[in-house]
Amino acid sequence: MATEQNQDAQDLGQEQAEQKTAESQAETEQAAVSVEDLQAQITQLEESLKLEKARTANAVYEAQKSVERIQRDAEKHKETVIEKFAKELLETVDNLERAIQAAGDIESPLLEGVQLTHKSLLSTLEKFNVVEVNMNNGFNADLHQAVGIAPDVKAGEIGTVLQKGYALSGRLLRPAMVLVGQ
Repeated sequence: MATEQNQDAQDLGQEQAEQKTAESQAETEQAAVSVEDLQAQITQLEESLKLEKARTANAVYEAQKSVERIQRDAEKHKETVIEKFAKELLETVDNLERAIQAAGDIESPLLEGVQLTHKSLLSTLEKFNVVEVNMNNGFNADLHQAVGIAPDVKAGEIGTVLQKGYALSGRLLRPAMVLVGQ
């Protein structure tokens, strides 16, 4: 009986040792699998990080391009508004010049006030790059609009200026209306 008990105890001890060995083998396999899984997961995360970096760089590039486009559009809009405003002011310049011509040689405080207003308006237009079109170099179809013939003037020369022309920042705002020689 004692031998049977010893045998049973040995068998039990051996079973426990086998269980421990099996458990440690399972833990080792799990650890090996876990390391491989972790390495795969790290690789996957690195690829995701590269993708997100590329997306972020693309988003930053698109944002910069959008800002540049908005600035260009704002500048174009500003130029268009200034151009429209300047065209409207040119009618006032023309009216002031007609008033000065109508007064003739008679000096009066009223004429002096009109002349000062005219000068001030031209000065303001020049601040915004609105300048008179050059009339000294003869007729230029890009800058002048021929509306008639001046018989006493040489061919290609400007005779009478009916309405002055103006340019805004180098672009023609309004052509000069002139009579030219034939």
